[in-house]
Amino acid sequence: MPIFHKPKYSTVQVKKKDIPQGLWQKCPASGEIIYNKELEQNQNVVPKSGFHFPISSRKRLGFLLDEGSWDEKDKELKPTDPLEFKDQKTYKDRIATYQKATGLNDSVIDGLGKIYGIPVSIAVMDFKFGGGSLGSVAGEKITRAIERSLEKKIPCIIVSCSGGARMQEGILSLMQMAKTSAALAKLAKAKIPFVSVLTNPTTGGVTASYAALGDVIISEPGALIGFAGRRVIKEATNEDLPEGFQTAEFLLDRGLIDMIVDRREMKDRLRDILSALYLKVQPKTA
Repeated sequence: MPIFHKPKYSTVQVKKKDIPQGLWQKCPASGEIIYNKELEQNQNVVPKSGFHFPISSRKRLGFLLDEGSWDEKDKELKPTDPLEFKDQKTYKDRIATYQKATGLNDSVIDGLGKIYGIPVSIAVMDFKFGGGSLGSVAGEKITRAIERSLEKKIPCIIVSCSGGARMQEGILSLMQMAKTSAALAKLAKAKIPFVSVLTNPTTGGVTASYAALGDVIISEPGALIGFAGRRVIKEATNEDLPEGFQTAEFLLDRGLIDMIVDRREMKDRLRDILSALYLKVQPKTA
């Protein structure tokens, strides 16, 4: 009788316990794995590395404005298809897809709100709607936000997040650059503050127009900011581009933007800026 017995192995495979999807995110900067709930509680900013994940326009408004102060305007505006554009699919179908995915009518939402009691007219772009592209409706909403600021004599804030002009609307899209810039010229003449907040990415015609016209220009850390793409610029100049080219940090050093502010501190910083530019010039009441 043998002393040792051959161990018995089962041929039945044990299934691993299913792990629910969408519980974790990996930080692109550090590789850190972070629990989604913790990320949401931190305004979608990774606590250790400070990497800023993208957020929706409505979430951003929730972070920036006083609770209960948001009054959305121009909700009825929807894009049309003036050029009857079609590439791999029709423009109408693309718009319908974006609207279903985001719950928005276009890439911009605008309205009135308050930041620590300071009234503001604000417009926020959403990258998930066609790459935050600037079309005729987006341009109209931004213009109306500026005109509302002028009418009520309150500060204007525009939060940009865009790949540029919307190609499916052709020249009508490009005209929004001049339209929004002209409205901002009236705001500047009236000496009403305009704060431009740049997020990742802010490029193309948006950078070339209202995003770069703020009395104060703020950027989130690490945001990509530029007009043409890196490859296009390199081919046009036939030169190697410097390290960090078109990042917020690179542009801060060269004076294009005024400050870089962590998303978690943005509301407080806006309060400080508006207090200096707006509250101190208001007439004192008896």
